Amino acid sequence: MMAALIRSLSHLPCCRRDARGREFLPEPPRWILRASFALVAVGAISIPPSVGAQSGEGPIPSASGIDAVVAELEPEIRRAMAEGRIPSLTIALTAGEEILWSGAYGESNLRARTPATPETVYIIASTLKTMVATVLLQLHEEGHFELDDPVSQHLERIRIPGEDPSRPVTFRHLLTHTSGLAGGFSGTPVWADTVPTPMDEFLAGSLRLEGPPDEAVRYSNPAFTLMAHLIEEMTGSDFRDEMRSRIFDPLGMTSTDFAPTPVMEELLAVPYRPDPDTGAQTPISRVRFAEWPAGGAWGTVLDQARWLMASLNRGALGDVRLLSEETAALMQTRQSDRFTGPMAGGWGGEEAGYGLAWWTTTRDGERYIAHSGSVGGYTAFIHGNRDRRLGVTLLTNGQRAHPHLVRLSFLATDLMSRKLLP
Repeated sequence: MMAALIRSLSHLPCCRRDARGREFLPEPPRWILRASFALVAVGAISIPPSVGAQSGEGPIPSASGIDAVVAELEPEIRRAMAEGRIPSLTIALTAGEEILWSGAYGESNLRARTPATPETVYIIASTLKTMVATVLLQLHEEGHFELDDPVSQHLERIRIPGEDPSRPVTFRHLLTHTSGLAGGFSGTPVWADTVPTPMDEFLAGSLRLEGPPDEAVRYSNPAFTLMAHLIEEMTGSDFRDEMRSRIFDPLGMTSTDFAPTPVMEELLAVPYRPDPDTGAQTPISRVRFAEWPAGGAWGTVLDQARWLMASLNRGALGDVRLLSEETAALMQTRQSDRFTGPMAGGWGGEEAGYGLAWWTTTRDGERYIAHSGSVGGYTAFIHGNRDRRLGVTLLTNGQRAHPHLVRLSFLATDLMSRKLLP
């Protein structure tokens, strides 16, 4: 009986959390409930402690309000997964400093039929860029540089070939993808005999300008790799250690790192891509890449939610302050009207532009920020309403699912605005 129960529980369609942060499975069959109670009574199943929601300043919606939001959102989640060929999707909704609800849909491993949960680990890809930019701006606040300083003045071992001294690349250019530096992605399968080129060696041999700064948007992973190198030169520490000590650890992002820990490995989602001929989901290789500081980190949707809450709460979460309110606001204020175009999946419309790493837009008079991430077989998205401090984080093992995640994000913040706030 116990084996049958465990199999049945493992294939229920969704794991969710309510407004108080408690995890639950929606409407299981009555026989499973009766059997569960019996097995708990004899100690055959243990129930883990509930996970509390974050507390703090901001709106505290009622459970019934969250239920109303979820009731309208869930059918659209399932539609997005079907239309976007997304095997699994995890999502968290936040308001102020509270994770209101999280859900998980589909299967993180189709062959093993492993249901996704909010603890499933995905690559967070280029959503990492907003965190890298925050560490760089912490160093700005510490007096290491000014935003319009030429980057070359702060480089000791690397140069930008072909840079015109009269039109230098600045920190602001790097943060808005207007540096003129070429893009690039050098994916190497995790199990390959070779490994990606070390960061400094890669930069020394691969940095190149495709045009002068401030002329056009060239979405550049190498530009953010260069930021990681600058962070190392300014601090004298390993970039990964700086990210952990300045972002991950203070925010309690215990399931986010540049290489999955053994505990995280146990929860990794398999990357999938639809077969171009049959449409069937096909597993593909996990990769490493020389530009890893631009997006080579792994994490969970709940950790992403903590990051987004700190960003929407003017650089702080609880007693942890990452940036001054002024610098946090500057990051989210339009610096450039040029934008990434199709990489944004339609987010932001004609009003879209760049803050410092963050995407920015105005919609119905309210300000929004966002960033996507995509590495083969995974798509990530973070999105928030600055004025109402409402956020949505999404992680998937779907291939290039950006338009579907954009639609869900705006729908979720609209529903929260209508159903939860005065």
